[in-house]
Amino acid sequence: MSATNATNATAKPEIFGVCRRLGDDFGFHPNILRIALAVGLVFSIEGVVAAYAAMGLIVLVSRLLAPEAKRTATVRQDAPAPVVTREAVRTPEFQQAA
Repeated sequence: MSATNATNATAKPEIFGVCRRLGDDFGFHPNILRIALAVGLVFSIEGVVAAYAAMGLIVLVSRLLAPEAKRTATVRQDAPAPVVTREAVRTPEFQQAA
């Protein structure tokens, strides 16, 4: 499991996940879309709500027509657990104070 993928942050709260899904599909960071929607709120609340609803419908239709394959983590049962030896753990050496 990769911890470096910033777009797959499922532990963070979301309203419907529209920005994250569109960001994943089109390859951009979802915060760009979130900022654009926040700036749009200054000009027209109704327009932003309508745009968000339209994007939500696009995501819904795309997920119904082409659902994502479920990812399963495969763990090999016969693989031995990693062994940590004393040589592998390096401790800093301190000089003795005079």
